[in-house]
Amino acid sequence: MAETTYDLIVIGAGPGGYVAAIRGAQLGMKVCIVERENLGGICLNWGCIPTKALLRSSEVFHLMHRAKEFGLKADGIGYDLDAVVKRSRKVAGQLSGGIGHLMKKNKIAVVMGEATIPAKGKVSVKTDKGTESLSAKNIVLATGARARELPGLEADGKLVWTYRHALQPPHMPKKLLVIGSGAIGIEFASFYNTLGADTTVVEVMDRVLPVEDAEISAFAKKAFEKQGMKIMQKAMVKKLNRKGDKVTAHIEVGGKIETQEFDTVISAVGIVGNIEDLGLEELGVKIDRTHVVTDEYCRTGVDGLYAIGDIAGAPWLAHKASHEGVMVAELMAGENPHPVKPESIAGCTYCHPQVASVGYTEAKAKELGYDIKVGRFPFIGNGKAIALGEESGLIKTIFDAKTGELLGAHMIGAEVTELIQGYVVGRQLETTEEDLMNTVFPHPTLSEMMHESVLDAYGKVIHM
Repeated sequence: MAETTYDLIVIGAGPGGYVAAIRGAQLGMKVCIVERENLGGICLNWGCIPTKALLRSSEVFHLMHRAKEFGLKADGIGYDLDAVVKRSRKVAGQLSGGIGHLMKKNKIAVVMGEATIPAKGKVSVKTDKGTESLSAKNIVLATGARARELPGLEADGKLVWTYRHALQPPHMPKKLLVIGSGAIGIEFASFYNTLGADTTVVEVMDRVLPVEDAEISAFAKKAFEKQGMKIMQKAMVKKLNRKGDKVTAHIEVGGKIETQEFDTVISAVGIVGNIEDLGLEELGVKIDRTHVVTDEYCRTGVDGLYAIGDIAGAPWLAHKASHEGVMVAELMAGENPHPVKPESIAGCTYCHPQVASVGYTEAKAKELGYDIKVGRFPFIGNGKAIALGEESGLIKTIFDAKTGELLGAHMIGAEVTELIQGYVVGRQLETTEEDLMNTVFPHPTLSEMMHESVLDAYGKVIHM
């Protein structure tokens, strides 16, 4: 079969890959994208989007039980798990189809199949019709990642699940064990716990949501426990014994092993990069713990080969991948994009209550040698939060005491995943405490708490 030549070939059509392809096409490149499974990648099909659809259902279910608080009546409250899942899959399908439309609109060739890179600038794709040979000056690796599986804790899809099984559950868990309290683990714990599962979360670190600020983690733990979750910190699941429809978990905590029985286990112990069978080692690409080593512009060190998104390492976030996709396309076109700064990328967790953050934690800022000022404002002091019936939450801001630079912002509570972007923009614009103090925030809004938190850091808080 004849070789087809492009200016850019993107391997992987997730939120990093398809965005890189679109930006490349906008800049006048002839682009091809190769995908082995679904346009939109894990995020649209098995990650970010369908999980948020599930969590929205559980949020509405939770609010229905609170109807009396709002002067409303709701009798016979229940749920249909199959219908909840069906809606989630419909949402994912709608968005995945939209990516196909965007590829056509931007005249991007789509090849479905398994890609390998036999030589620099060459891509071979094994499709259901045979093998296609492609070539390009520039190749972008955007192959993403998959769930990490630990020995003895492997998923079977029946009793032990990964996120994929949890998105299309074969049954509703009655007694659920979630291994790992990062974003994926705690979101599924929140979803199933809200629907009535007796939920236990085991975390090997000393706190839940361990990448978050310690104060926010502590707040989250109290909120989860109030909802009935059991949280085991500094604990490790050593093995799982499966028998019939039950799993016995051997959990090491405090130097001792205890056993507990569950009917369902969700393993959420991190991810590994999809680096296999691409031919990377032969090309001389450096790999570190299943992730491709790159510079700040996502260059691999092999001329014309870039790696973006989850395969290129932390933070493992869709919006980071998309931004990197734009950056590398512009770099190829001779433009001068700014490198992506991990410390300026927000992290969002859609559990109940929501958690969001950007920049340094208080501990990290101190570790880096900053003299800091810290401000806090609770949701209970905000009129809009009280009107919404969402009085539980906290907004925390951290500033450089010498320059007024906003070093970090950390939130927990209703809709904080939307609020965080205000501080993200502030950091991007290199705002100071004075800029934020002089900004007029609309009333009544949750965003007013962002203002008050800044004021509190400098002893000027009004409503507390």
